[in-house]
Amino acid sequence: MQRRHLLTAAAVWGTCLLPAAVQAQDTVNWPTRPVRMLVGSAPGGGTDAMARAVADRLAPLLKQPVLVENRPGVSNTMAVDVTAKSTDGHTMVMGVVTAHAIAPHLLKLGYDNNRDLVPVAFVGSVPNVLVVGNSVPANTVAELVTMAKKNPGHINFATSGTGSTQHIAAEVFKDAAGIAITHVPYKGSSAALVDLVSGQVQMSFDTMPSVIGQIKAGKLRALAVTSPQRNPQLPQVPTMAEAGLPSVEISAWYGIYMPASTPKAVQQKVHDEVNKVIAMAETRTRLEAVGAELRAMTQADFGAFHLAEYQRFGEIIRKNDIKLD
Repeated sequence: MQRRHLLTAAAVWGTCLLPAAVQAQDTVNWPTRPVRMLVGSAPGGGTDAMARAVADRLAPLLKQPVLVENRPGVSNTMAVDVTAKSTDGHTMVMGVVTAHAIAPHLLKLGYDNNRDLVPVAFVGSVPNVLVVGNSVPANTVAELVTMAKKNPGHINFATSGTGSTQHIAAEVFKDAAGIAITHVPYKGSSAALVDLVSGQVQMSFDTMPSVIGQIKAGKLRALAVTSPQRNPQLPQVPTMAEAGLPSVEISAWYGIYMPASTPKAVQQKVHDEVNKVIAMAETRTRLEAVGAELRAMTQADFGAFHLAEYQRFGEIIRKNDIKLD
């Protein structure tokens, strides 16, 4: 009798453990279908360029298609919102500083940026570049500041949206230089650059991947980069610190985030494979050509970096009293 009870109990426990065993097997075999990589901006911007460069090389490693899906809007947070609430186990987002370190201080979000998502793999960063249209008679930052002081409120700066790094950099620049310039937000960099090239707006602090083509084609003029050092793609362009405004130091950074419910083994797999992608010569050539600085981090280091940037931008926003219009 006792033996029969023990066999029955063993059968019950075996049934209870079956789902966990199946789940573990699914984790080992992940991904079992195409993976979505969401992007919070329109095609053609810096985040989109990063996502497509990574996705193209990541797909063969995962042995499944990695489909880039653009969900532009609300300071890059629409894509993050979808990712945070995803339950399909096959969704990630190419995170960007705008969505993860800036927007949470300016917007009421439908998710918790620091609880509902997990930083998985850091990809790299790009500086913002202060560019002006060819119709603007300024060849240096000092000349632009003098021009703005003589014409308060008449110089318009374009951004890819309110709360973007372009917006924050321009607000910090405005405060540091003591000038009055007017914000003109667009839905993405592509639309902003059309008006910048045509002269409808005068300046922008756009990201390097978005503007380097126009700079090299002579359609826009670069006055300074916002990184601590000069960028190898624009070695003749000074930093904002060299131009006399060291507080205007802001770069856009990118990394893969997944829902917090993602199994740790899957996070580790994505982390490892993304690091392989950014180590590839083809990837580095493709992204360094647009000014990106690629850097591998451990997942723990990326998590610490995420929190540090979240706090840093919170302080910048509060100090400069930046609010959404």
